[in-house]
Amino acid sequence: MKIGILGGGQLGRMFIQNALNYDDEFYTLDPALDAPCHNISYFTQGNFNDYQTVLDFGKDKDVVTIEIEHVNADALAELENQGVKVVPNARIVKTIQQKILQKEFYKAHNIPSPDFEVMWDGNDKIMMPLPFVQKMNTGGYDGKGVQVIRTEEDYQHLWKEPTVLESLVDIDKELSVIVARNENGETKTFPVTEMVADPKLNLLDFNICPTQLSVDIQNQIHFITEKFLAAVNSPGLFAIELFLDKEGKVWVNETAPRLHNSGHQSQEGNANSQFEQMYRVVKNLPLADTDTSTYSGMLNLVGAEGFSGKVVYEGLEEVLKLPKTYVHLYGKTETKPGRKMGHINVLAESREELMEKLVKVKAMVKVKA
Repeated sequence: MKIGILGGGQLGRMFIQNALNYDDEFYTLDPALDAPCHNISYFTQGNFNDYQTVLDFGKDKDVVTIEIEHVNADALAELENQGVKVVPNARIVKTIQQKILQKEFYKAHNIPSPDFEVMWDGNDKIMMPLPFVQKMNTGGYDGKGVQVIRTEEDYQHLWKEPTVLESLVDIDKELSVIVARNENGETKTFPVTEMVADPKLNLLDFNICPTQLSVDIQNQIHFITEKFLAAVNSPGLFAIELFLDKEGKVWVNETAPRLHNSGHQSQEGNANSQFEQMYRVVKNLPLADTDTSTYSGMLNLVGAEGFSGKVVYEGLEEVLKLPKTYVHLYGKTETKPGRKMGHINVLAESREELMEKLVKVKAMVKVKA
């Protein structure tokens, strides 16, 4: 099959690396000439937000999928009209890529998500009690496009554009669950992972699997995944990011209609990875076993503060000497502060051992220029 991917970043790269186990042709579209997929696929430099560019790219493909949600969903809808298979479908991409539509989707389908109101511009009267979170309607990722408004003085910092204002959850844990559905309606869920964020960069630092949850919390998550998959009614792989509050209630933070950073540890930690699962979804094959038999974790390799330019990985050779430790670099030649350049997966026999190893590896590696 000719498989087209909108986006040529690391998620597409790892998807293709896995899918090379099978016989298909892979085409990617990305604005960056040196995107991570440029040398492992039939690469087109172009804007995946441009209607005509996406239409021209996708029209001769058997299936078109995404590795970033900020794409032209209207062009995806037209490709569907022309008989091209789009995974996930254009409707759900359009819903999820806009925070306002995404929140209304949860509300309409009784999926637990924090209370919210929509602010269209700076003139709207705000009813949301302090403190609350402001999320830009489009374009946010990795903590960008999100800010917390705690006091009345903070009102001066409000973005004057379409945004969601959302109640601030008293978070105990941040969790993620990756779910998949193929065209036949078969579904599979990966074990829930716990996400530990870097407080300074506001992006994922560690990912831990399995996480320790009570039966009640597991049941809440199962309810959410079942409701979500039924409501979405589209083939696809979805990462549902969750908040567990200090009262023991689970809330949906947001959803990504694609492969996700919080599933990287599945490469070595699960019977099959999220990338294998995504391939099977795209091809409408039987979904893969997602079981885990040990503790697994991931840490992101991000550009160190104060370094921009041609990347140098300091300490990587020492990491490569460690047992059950797996390095994944993304093929990005230029680093800058906070940029995701790769990740390292670790396996362990206990949560304690896993955390020790993750902390140790993090201290060993620096991404410099």
